[in-house]
Amino acid sequence: MVRLTKIYTRGGDKGETSLGGGARVPKYDLRVEAMGAVDETNAAIGCARLHTTGDIDEMLGRIQNDLFDLGADLATPEDVKKETSLRITSGQVTRLEVEIDLLNKALEPLNSFVLPGGSPAAAQLHLARTLARRAERVMVKLGTSETLSEPSLHYINRLSDHLFVAGRTLNDKGATDVLWRPGENT
Repeated sequence: MVRLTKIYTRGGDKGETSLGGGARVPKYDLRVEAMGAVDETNAAIGCARLHTTGDIDEMLGRIQNDLFDLGADLATPEDVKKETSLRITSGQVTRLEVEIDLLNKALEPLNSFVLPGGSPAAAQLHLARTLARRAERVMVKLGTSETLSEPSLHYINRLSDHLFVAGRTLNDKGATDVLWRPGENT
């Protein structure tokens, strides 16, 4: 259990922050950038949840919790050997895949790309999807110089797909998706 009794510590006042193993790094460090991108994704999902209920809201709640797990995974470099290190698991990736398949089978196949929009919840999930893609790009870049857990990369990749099909589901199972009409304004 995490217990926070003091919100500010002054530890970052000089532009550094601590990682899970205690190492201090600049706040512009790529690992910190990845953690921030994951946090932005989580915040956007929280905004979407203001407009959701039922199964999708429960799915999004689990994802928000997973994103804190992913943040903890990223905060603790792979070379830090701690028995208590929290890592994204292949089970979390599999759960996303099962939910994607469940949501997607109720949707009509697409004949065009989907523009962000439709219902407020869908629009927010499309925003969260783009943020998840940014988090993935930063994580992949980080992975070129440091070791990341494979499940963490799989999870962030699946997440954007999940947010896409959840958004379509919230647009009347795709019936009210806003579709791209190529060249319409030329």
